[in-house]
Amino acid sequence: MADLIAIGYPDETTAIDAEREVQRLSRDLVIQPDAVAVITRDQEGKFHVTTNHHAVAGGATWGMFWGLLFGMLFFVPFFGMALGAGMGALMGKIEKSGIDKQFQEQVRAMLKPGTSALFLVVDKVTPDKAVEAMSKYGGTVLKSSLSKETENELQQALHGEPTA
Repeated sequence: MADLIAIGYPDETTAIDAEREVQRLSRDLVIQPDAVAVITRDQEGKFHVTTNHHAVAGGATWGMFWGLLFGMLFFVPFFGMALGAGMGALMGKIEKSGIDKQFQEQVRAMLKPGTSALFLVVDKVTPDKAVEAMSKYGGTVLKSSLSKETENELQQALHGEPTA
């Protein structure tokens, strides 16, 4: 089972620093993220997204997942993605994916203008070491679990192939 974790910060830069720490922890095998994204919201309310994901089985990436997730959460297109007729069914699948409504509402409420958040899809983590390393950044942690079945369904819907 993978977890979708969002950590919100009260400024626009802390999520970027925290993402660098996640990359360091990843190299040390403390956290093994499937995908990482940083979203900042500037003072004017505009969203800025940076992702750092790697290929999964079959060469599929998490980029479209982030785009659809952030589109669903914040009602904004990501990387210029237009939601065509075929995307409606995929959006419905993500909405039914186990990313519960309460999580969605909390994330929306957390990302006010002038804030940022770090998003992770994590399968494996050494909790005590990860918490110790990430605690210096503070933040508000939100978590939603994704079953392997849901993860496979999403990857299959996105790319036509299930993950391993």
